[in-house]
Amino acid sequence: MPSSRPKKPASDPPFDVRWHPEAERELAAIKDADERVAIMHAEEKLRTLGRLMAPHSSALQGSGKGLRELRPRGGRSPWRPIYRQIGETFVVLAVAPEAGVDRTGFDRAVTHALQRLAELEN
Repeated sequence: MPSSRPKKPASDPPFDVRWHPEAERELAAIKDADERVAIMHAEEKLRTLGRLMAPHSSALQGSGKGLRELRPRGGRSPWRPIYRQIGETFVVLAVAPEAGVDRTGFDRAVTHALQRLAELEN
């Protein structure tokens, strides 16, 4: 089961967001602290609002179909947390570089996200 941030108090919004342990490590590996903060702000929007629309989130196409990407800073961040809703919970499965910045890295992160999703579903 994915690890989670501390349990939310009852007064928090009703949307649960959890991070796969590997995605947490990928987040921690981002050297730019401002970008990590931007990602956490995007997570908070997901936690507060639930399903997000453009420019804050986008559905993946191709092999990543069924996954979504958070778009920190309204799409101006070079990082994309990749997530999926599983039941009532949003699970961040991987943190990818933005495809326009590093297509190979993005594709690799999508592959990891799909593998992690398959593990969680089994």
